[in-house]
Order: sequence, then structure tokens, then C-alpha cells
Amino acid sequence: MQRRRATGEGVSGEAAPETLDACVIGGGPAGLTAALFLARFRRRAVVLDGGESRAAWIPRSHNHPAFPDGIPGEELLARMREQLARFGAPPVRARVETVERDGDGFRIAAAGGGPGWRARFVVFATGVRDRLAPVPDAIRHVRTGTIRQCPICDAYEVIGKRLAVIGGLRCTAGEALFLRSYTDDIRLVTLGDEPEWSEAEAARIHAAGVRIDPRPVAAIAAAEGEGAVIAFRDGEALHVDAIYSGLGVEPRTRLAAALDVRCAPDGRIDTDGRQRTSVAGIYAAGDAVTGLNQIAVAMAQAEVAAVDIHNTLRREECLCLPD
Repeated sequence: MQRRRATGEGVSGEAAPETLDACVIGGGPAGLTAALFLARFRRRAVVLDGGESRAAWIPRSHNHPAFPDGIPGEELLARMREQLARFGAPPVRARVETVERDGDGFRIAAAGGGPGWRARFVVFATGVRDRLAPVPDAIRHVRTGTIRQCPICDAYEVIGKRLAVIGGLRCTAGEALFLRSYTDDIRLVTLGDEPEWSEAEAARIHAAGVRIDPRPVAAIAAAEGEGAVIAFRDGEALHVDAIYSGLGVEPRTRLAAALDVRCAPDGRIDTDGRQRTSVAGIYAAGDAVTGLNQIAVAMAQAEVAAVDIHNTLRREECLCLPD
């Protein structure tokens, strides 16, 4: 049975939008993977890309399977976009403003107006927003590796180096302890903030060989190939090879929350084993979902969501046997 795939051109124009099988919101690894699977299932789907995937910041990922020499984040995204385009469903650049229930589906509107999109199912692959280090042009330094966001991703590349982990959150201390098995030269710089961890936890951090520096910071400067310098207000400066920003993240779940999708205490979206949310017809995958912020995990979650959407539609079409 032929199913007409929808591209950006197919769902824009003056007429009311047709009802797609699915709308994927977010053009990072999770969103592109979900759209790829839906396209190969010959479903009418569109992926709306706001152009803010944090994967684009990755200088070179060495822990993503199948790339022994590593792969830059932007190259990985470009390959995925090209792959998706070959199945007639290239991403549409659009910043989604609202998602509303509309009968048995959802209506999606983007910034700039227009007819928008209507879809039976929605996949939120909206990711998270990093709280960046207080460094001029911080994203550029993330892309060069001087400022780092994810020890799970790249701690192997800083073996034996001088590191500073900045922030006063419990997750900051957790990152410093995680990095301890890679280097014995770690300074936990609280930026002068009152830390979240207890005195007993501070004793454990000290016992692990991580030095806690509670002094207020006047400025942080970074330079590619030259590491970074943390200038304290008392006039002392700390020179390190790299800084890990342990300032946490902000889940991009505003659109989901507006639909009363249940979120965890950390603000991320709760899902079941098939990536279904608490609201029928809405799925979520990737960093916006509670769990591990890793590209491979995001892709796997997106595949699960796309397969479940396809199977749900197959049941409606009587193209599968009864359970």
C-alpha cells in the first residue's frame, strides 16, 4: 500500500494542513533517528528542526559506536540529515511555538505563522539546554574542547590532565568524583556559591583526592590549545588544561508541559518502555527524557518510539494479527 511521505513543501501553503502520521519536534540525533525510521516505514511524517541540537557542539565524539577515529557532532548530524533526505523527508527548519490537542491528533504551530502541521502522533525530541560556563564565547570553547560538558562522553581524552570542575551542585561534585579515575589533578571550584553537598559529602570528596575551592571567581578565560585560567577575586590564578561545567542542564520540556505531560522532579519527561508519555499520542526520546544523555541512547529511544507509532497505526489499518 502506497503512503505519501510528507516533506516541508507538502505540508506548507495556503490550504489547511493535511493530517500526518507523526510530527517529530527536534532535529538532533533522537529526532532525526525517529524521522528516519518513520520514513522507512513509509509513514507521512515531518521533523521540525529548531537548529539548536547540542550535538552540534561536540568537537569529536570518540565514544559513539562505529567511528574508531571519532566523529565531529556537526558531521554526524549532517550525515543523518542526508540519510533522511534520501527517503524524501528532509528536516524542516522551524521553531515550534505551540502544540495543541486537536481531536484525535495534534496541531503544531511554528514561529512566523503559516498553516502549521497536524499529526496523529507527536514525538518530543527537544533535548536540554546546558547552563554554560561563565566564559566569553563559551560555545566556541566547548567546540574546541577547552570547556567540556560531559565526562561520560570524553573523560578518556583528559587522562592525566589538570582539570577544574565548576559549580556548587551535587551533580558538580558527582562529575568531579567521576573524573577522579582519569586524573589525580582536579579542583572543584564552587564559584563562591554555597555548595549543595553536606559536610559528610565534602569529607568524601576530599578523601577521594579532589580539592574543593570555595573562593569567589573574578573571571574565567579560555584559549584553544592553551587551556583555561580561573582568576579568583583574591588575586590568585588557577591554570588548567580543561574546565568541566558542572552547572547542570535545563530540560526543553515547555511544549510537553503545556499538554500536561508528566515530568520527573528534574523536569525531564517521564516515559514508559515504549517511549510513551502520560498523554496518549505523545512520545519522547533523547536528552529531554529522564536517563542518560548519550547519542546512542537517544537514537535507541527514538527507534523504539517510531516502531511503536508504526505498530499502533498498523493495528488501526488491520495490517497485523490481534494480540
